[in-house]
Amino acid sequence: MQLLKNYIQEHGTVLTDGVLKVDAFLNHAVDPKLMTEIGREFARRFSQEPITKIITLESSGIAPALMTSIELGCDFVFARKRKSLTMTDRLYSSQVYSFTKQQYSEISISKDFITASDHVLIIDDFLANGQAALGLIDIVHQAGASVAGIGIVIEKSFQSGRNKLIEKGYRVESLARIASLEKQKVAFVQEKTIDEGDTRYVRKNNPLSMV
Repeated sequence: MQLLKNYIQEHGTVLTDGVLKVDAFLNHAVDPKLMTEIGREFARRFSQEPITKIITLESSGIAPALMTSIELGCDFVFARKRKSLTMTDRLYSSQVYSFTKQQYSEISISKDFITASDHVLIIDDFLANGQAALGLIDIVHQAGASVAGIGIVIEKSFQSGRNKLIEKGYRVESLARIASLEKQKVAFVQEKTIDEGDTRYVRKNNPLSMV
């Protein structure tokens, strides 16, 4: 998604070879116009799926997930990282490890808000090692629901998350794939797409991987 790449280049800051700061438009301050276009792009990519619900993890995934749910006309719920006084039972929960914070956290969704009949699209702001996505997948499976795919705003393709998800058979659609953050510069993955209906594919090694 070229608009997103432009934002990353113009407003993102590379802190280390593994950390990209995008708090100017995504995970602190939020750019509404960009979020609207992100929602439209995710909706376009997953338009052939009978999605009934979108889930994400608080808090940075909320804006893109909400805009996608508006475009798709489906329900939306976010997993909580901290249990409030009203969240005491009837929960689906999973443990997620944060490499940024170097700690585990429990994420939860009420059993009232996801059911076995749901076909779920998972949206998240970043994909690095895949822990957040795997935790959300675990919750979807606990509910007996199905996963339509995983939509990622920014993917660090030099880390292992994509391969973990692809190897488990999940469809991954990332709007901006970063190949490297070395020397304080953002380098994007150069992708060659193959038109096949409404779905886009890219060749990576021998298999066809969805992007």
